[in-house]
Amino acid sequence: MADPRFFPAAGPTRLADIAGAAGASFEGDPDRLFTGVGPLQAAGPDDVSFLDNRRYAGLLAETRAGAVILAGAFAGQVPAGTVALVTPQPYLGFARAARLLHPPPAPVPGIHPTAVVAADAVVGEGTEIGPHAVIGAGARIGRGCILGAQVTVGPAVEIGDHCRLLPHSSVSHAILGEGVVLHPGARIGQEGFGFAPTPDGRFETMPQLGRVILGDFVEVGANACVDRGSQGDTVLGPGTRLDNLVQIGHNVRTGRGCVVVGQAGIAGSTVLEDYVTVAAQAGLTGHLRIGAQARIGAQAGVMNDVPAKTDVIGSPSMPVREFWRAMAKLKALGGGRGGEGKAG
Repeated sequence: MADPRFFPAAGPTRLADIAGAAGASFEGDPDRLFTGVGPLQAAGPDDVSFLDNRRYAGLLAETRAGAVILAGAFAGQVPAGTVALVTPQPYLGFARAARLLHPPPAPVPGIHPTAVVAADAVVGEGTEIGPHAVIGAGARIGRGCILGAQVTVGPAVEIGDHCRLLPHSSVSHAILGEGVVLHPGARIGQEGFGFAPTPDGRFETMPQLGRVILGDFVEVGANACVDRGSQGDTVLGPGTRLDNLVQIGHNVRTGRGCVVVGQAGIAGSTVLEDYVTVAAQAGLTGHLRIGAQARIGAQAGVMNDVPAKTDVIGSPSMPVREFWRAMAKLKALGGGRGGEGKAG
């Protein structure tokens, strides 16, 4: 259940409005009121729940939820008193309903007295600047933004409308679109990892003279890092999502709607086309091209280009079917050794 101390409810909210947000049809009183959301086993009569995995269908008959968002195949299994909100995409419908019932905090317009804002910085109407935030010279902050405690925005940075920069995140050498979210500790625009060795064994840092461009509605997870470009720009396309602890090297470019999961790393100048997924702890070497809708498996080591709509796994990575055939042969080989190598 959503703890009201941390997730205040916007409700009570009418059933008809919840169904509209979820894109669901229903039978029942459109004016019935709901106050929150919860899982099937814990939700009460004033809560909305959902079912998106048939593994949990057994919980449906026992739920006390007032309404359940689900696919049509399960609509006949809801108990008496529970409204079936039927939609072809229950998980998406529930996400939208939950956001309606528990919306993110709205900005509280104003600049905290401990914040440091450069005299020539521009702060848009309705924006909230939190305690000890620092806004550099010539920076431009859009309307309706939230900049949390100890956020740092470097000189000349541009931030679009309705962005949320959560505590301890920092931005430099960057232009952010509308609705961008930086989670706590995210780092945008720092110097990339580039250097030239000298004849006497030292390293000379290569100047990193590019920017970071974050498209509309990009989200960057906690403690994730996006390096600025060296000569060109590092670009994350609209809707791209980075999980926590992701590393994006200089001059990486992603298309629309890419997803990079926790602890994955993408080396410099690699290009991800639209809707690529990179799973947890995968590593991509530099100067690659990953085709649209390709999927990189967890802990994969990608050293070559990946064609569009291809799933790869393993290190070095290979198409999924090849990987599992290789694993089957390896297991068979190991099983035919007569127990050699066993301890004891």
